[in-house]
Amino acid sequence: MVGTSWDVQWHIDVGPDTFFTLPHLFIYAGSAIAGIASLVVVLAVTAAQRRGETPDPRDGGVAIRVFGGRFTAPLGYLVTGVGAAAFLLYGLIDLWWHGVYGFDAVLNSPPHIALFTTISITMIGAVIVAAAGREKRWGRFATMISVPLLMTFFPITANAFQGVNLPFDTIVASTTLIIVLLLVLTRAAVGRPGIAIGTAAALLAMQAILWVFTPWAAVTYADAVGLPLRDGMGGEPPLIPSGIPLAAIVAAVAIELLFRRGGPALAGGVAGLILGLTFVVQRDVLGFAPSPVTTVDLIATTLAGALFGLLGGFLGARFGATLRLREKVTA
Repeated sequence: MVGTSWDVQWHIDVGPDTFFTLPHLFIYAGSAIAGIASLVVVLAVTAAQRRGETPDPRDGGVAIRVFGGRFTAPLGYLVTGVGAAAFLLYGLIDLWWHGVYGFDAVLNSPPHIALFTTISITMIGAVIVAAAGREKRWGRFATMISVPLLMTFFPITANAFQGVNLPFDTIVASTTLIIVLLLVLTRAAVGRPGIAIGTAAALLAMQAILWVFTPWAAVTYADAVGLPLRDGMGGEPPLIPSGIPLAAIVAAVAIELLFRRGGPALAGGVAGLILGLTFVVQRDVLGFAPSPVTTVDLIATTLAGALFGLLGGFLGARFGATLRLREKVTA
């Protein structure tokens, strides 16, 4: 996450790039560490099962037998490992893409969207691992860290829909969907009042850290390698942290108040309404809206946020219930 925010700001403020810039190394190191950790756990669990031990589903999720039973992988680590391996594959495709077409000036090139998606899959595995340990203090804290990371990162893939002509802001709608879904999922999976607010507070803290770190890192790294900023650049809001809704914690309060009384779908719809209204205004004020926001745009995006919020609440409750299951799963 740090590497991606840094790299995006580097492209905006500085420009010149190679495959082996420091932000790129941060990005690839993140997936490499996740992939290696997952591989180690899978090998350890496989060895333990061959000794006759039964895998504990609280350690990474239910155990899944893969490759004809040759390996046993806790669900969370399997998802993370697959995401990390796919990321490295698409990294090679991205390297080839840059060699053919040069370095991208946009986020929504095909290899970039594939890379963002595979990183999100890696982060989903981390959420599964954290939720599996929800009965322990570390599991609850890990959930409140892994879920906001996924909230921060997953909406980046919405850039793939920028070219689609819809009557509402697709970035706002997709961001609303994933944030509501994950807040409701956290509330349903952990089952403790206040966990959604704690998760949103952690998201706000991550936003503050990235807001300070990202422009500083871009300028400091440019000075270190002797490159100037682009003319007229510097001082604008950093792109990635600006893409996090400031009102997410308000949406979390609405979810906590309505989760039991009105059900997760209604809670998600109200939270989506809040995010749809406030986030489109936030993007307009910060200068990231695709065009000046009109009253029609505001109404359409707010309604879209409410509808996507309803969907997010519905799916979040069901995904959260799934994370609470501990039956044996085989494949």
